[in-house]
Amino acid sequence: MHEIKSSDEPRGAASADSDGTLRRRSFLRAAAGTSITAASAARAAGANMRMRIALVGCGGRGRSVAARVAAAKGVEYTRFCDVYDKQAESARQELSGDSGKTVNDYRRVIEDGEVDAVHVATPDHWHALPAVAAIKAGKHVYVEKPLGHNVLEGKAMVAAAANSKAVFLTGTQHRSAPHLAEAAEIVRSGRLKDVHFVRVWNYANLMPSGPGRTPDSDPPPGLDWDFYLGPAPRVPFNPMRFLRTYRFFYDYAGGWITDFGTHRFDTVHQIMGREKPLTVTAAGGRFAVSGMGDQPDVLQVTYEYPGFVLSYETCNVNSFGSIGRLTPGMPLHGARGPENRPNGMAFYGSNGTLIVDRLGYEVIPETGPYGGSLGSGEAFERSALKRARRSGSEPSALHAQHFVRCVRDGEAPRSDALTGHRSSLVAHLGNIAYRAGRKLVWDAEKEDFVNDAVASRMLGRKARKPWDSISL
Repeated sequence: MHEIKSSDEPRGAASADSDGTLRRRSFLRAAAGTSITAASAARAAGANMRMRIALVGCGGRGRSVAARVAAAKGVEYTRFCDVYDKQAESARQELSGDSGKTVNDYRRVIEDGEVDAVHVATPDHWHALPAVAAIKAGKHVYVEKPLGHNVLEGKAMVAAAANSKAVFLTGTQHRSAPHLAEAAEIVRSGRLKDVHFVRVWNYANLMPSGPGRTPDSDPPPGLDWDFYLGPAPRVPFNPMRFLRTYRFFYDYAGGWITDFGTHRFDTVHQIMGREKPLTVTAAGGRFAVSGMGDQPDVLQVTYEYPGFVLSYETCNVNSFGSIGRLTPGMPLHGARGPENRPNGMAFYGSNGTLIVDRLGYEVIPETGPYGGSLGSGEAFERSALKRARRSGSEPSALHAQHFVRCVRDGEAPRSDALTGHRSSLVAHLGNIAYRAGRKLVWDAEKEDFVNDAVASRMLGRKARKPWDSISL
């Protein structure tokens, strides 16, 4: 896990130390009376500030994002924390050569005065404890989505961030994609009219065996299995519960909807300008995919928001997607064939449809009214959209560099703790509705279900000892 150096500076400011790191305020005082403006001075100070980061959770995603963060001048990863020595050492060699240090307990990182920021890239059930500890210690935090294993963990991160001057950024990188900001403008400006139905989908063909099935065994050398389980229930080691396949188990994650859906819920909130669902209903099951785990292979969730309905789909028995490819050759996220569209979002307006993907968007004009007295051709002509498309790039690098600017230059986080919590929460609500088996009414202000004590208990869980004694 990762933590950061405490600071009494305002949010986004950086402190200096004996190795030459500049204090922004000192720089501005030195520049007083010159032609350098405050804004340009702040940028110059930030560009020269050394930023030392600890990576907590050294798997593939953590290393990938860390490489993008470290691409900024003066930024370096100096601590590599993981309960599996092999992963920590691999990350150290990949990202720092011989200069970094490996650690196996996130609390040692929190205490380290030579760490300025913490990048939390652990499995979901380990997001909250190190992130909360880091932000309370005054260290800047970048935490991967979803924001916690459950709703209560997300609330704890929001509360801790609200009481800190340090930067807190959620790794929902769609917020840094220019083409998704354009898509939001298409809807929120009214160009796409009367949007009252939105679809989100994540498809992948995992047939027939899913993650597979292996017997329990001894953990590999260098893995602290008890520490890995942490607040989750104690079970024997099984490789399916570790590394790439842990998301198939509710003990550690929420499956496809929290992994992939959270990004797209965040984009729906950005585009629609609404982020508080009113009700949630879900249906699904483990129908065909074999192998270990307790996640459904088909999950459909319906959310009611003020003014629109959102339908979410997970399907692990097919990879085509809810909408096929409309523009030949256009790059699409996760597409493995010439026709499929396995991930995406569709916004249905009365004058057209906006189809959004991590790598671009397309606008498909409506073909016209139904006809006769049921629609006005003249009115439709006046509101017609033109067909349009825009390709973008995968935004992880943009989001990583945004984190650096938030810390150095005081740039406002695009996906702060509250924004990340609200998109993660939607995914958690879908899982709760699926497990409860009934329609649930959500009180967004209280962040609790209305008159449903059983569902309310699913908002969190009792952590396993000794982690239950740590206050979030």
